[in-house]
Amino acid sequence: MRRPRLRPWRLLPDPKGTPFTFGYALVLAATSLLSQYADPEVVDALLRGSSTDVAHLAHSPVLVLVASALWIAGGITSPYAVGFLLVLTALERRIGGLRTAGVFLLGHVVATLATEVPVGLSVLAGHLPDSSLHRLDYGISFGVAASVGALAGLLTPCLRWAVLAGFGWMLVDELIAFTDPMTNWGHLLALVIGVSSWPLIRRGRRSLAGRP
Repeated sequence: MRRPRLRPWRLLPDPKGTPFTFGYALVLAATSLLSQYADPEVVDALLRGSSTDVAHLAHSPVLVLVASALWIAGGITSPYAVGFLLVLTALERRIGGLRTAGVFLLGHVVATLATEVPVGLSVLAGHLPDSSLHRLDYGISFGVAASVGALAGLLTPCLRWAVLAGFGWMLVDELIAFTDPMTNWGHLLALVIGVSSWPLIRRGRRSLAGRP
């Protein structure tokens, strides 16, 4: 019996096999270098202008939802940066770039709105100060969490539940630490969004497998 060849380079994106992940990774690498080497005041202004806080969402929602996904909170060494490369590469190789982008954006947009809208309502009700409307919020972590949930549905049962249990426990542990509860709840919601996409992405995988 012929053993399958190990191809470790397929764990990383390439312009032909995973154009969406490859192109997106180049953009994130550029913004990460910018945030590291540019003038701190310029970087701070760019990040605040890209923040999906309530004030920005109320005035230019589409612009900030896109802009906020161009930065990696914590920089290029963040665990979510590594997760982005490995998870989105694996997902795109299975379901294609368009569906991968859809899963990522769905998690990013829905989890962002679900965490920021309650903040706005709480400010209106007088439960939070007005400064909460300008909470700095940016990054790719919601999209990555949704992509992890989606990818799990394409794995073997044992590996699927191991991934969900391991990643889910990491998110719960962050929530228990209570350092940034709104973001932590957003991560859990994004993971659930990814899991809820299983029927759609499985159909997408079958349609790709059926192409000549």
